[in-house]
Amino acid sequence: MSQQASELGYRSIRRFHVSSSRTTDGVFKELTNMRVRTPWIEALRKKQEEGIDPTKKSSTPAAPPDRDLTPKRMADSYHRVVIPLAQDPWLLDNYLNASGHIRLGTIFMDLDALSGVIAYKHTGESVTTVTAAVDRITINHPLEELCDLELSGQVTYATGRSSMEISIQVAKAPKEAGAPVPKEDVLMTCAFTMVSLDPNTKKPVAIAPVQIETEAEKRLFALGEKNYNTKKARAKRGLRKQTPNDEESDLIHAMWLRQLEYHGKLLPSYPPPSQPTP
Repeated sequence: MSQQASELGYRSIRRFHVSSSRTTDGVFKELTNMRVRTPWIEALRKKQEEGIDPTKKSSTPAAPPDRDLTPKRMADSYHRVVIPLAQDPWLLDNYLNASGHIRLGTIFMDLDALSGVIAYKHTGESVTTVTAAVDRITINHPLEELCDLELSGQVTYATGRSSMEISIQVAKAPKEAGAPVPKEDVLMTCAFTMVSLDPNTKKPVAIAPVQIETEAEKRLFALGEKNYNTKKARAKRGLRKQTPNDEESDLIHAMWLRQLEYHGKLLPSYPPPSQPTP
């Protein structure tokens, strides 16, 4: 091919954009970079080359017995990250659904990664921390305009056991970094329960408790304690512990009948309206 033809072919290429596209694993890149230093598959191969299978339990603990468990301030684990949705259209593509609304599932993937970053700031890197539960999800103000989002949170409940509660909020990013967020700009709040395990034995390990310094922190700690006790009480009444009582059985049966009617009108209600109950 001649140089002139090559130049004409190059000039015929139509460029639709000038900004570089961004591809991630579904989690905002800054959170991914803080979460892992080495790609998971590379770390797995390295362990396999050393003859170690990290997916299997070991009888030898990896967490040092003399870990520092001194109480830590809530502020020590605080972390925030801004997702520039209003500034980066290629990044925004990862967060929009077909209707042009923000996909909450993608936001929760980011929140899960953020809670992992916060947890490790509290526990250190000698333990493995996993997500046990997400609850108290409250949408305070639905997002009505595209804007940069600030994701922030900190450990608000930890007593020295293996679990901790992390309070998270999603808000419109303030114009100045670190500026307080007005109440009306808080879009959503939720709580992540994280559990720390020994990397080898996969058994729970103790972590540092939180140190309460202000009245606001005292209220946050009390809320986490209430949530912990509620979960503990519910676990004792769970189906793994006891059978449903008469009221619960009737409710489950009624829900099952309604589900049958919803999925197929060929199945009539029982009993039929014209037939008396036996």
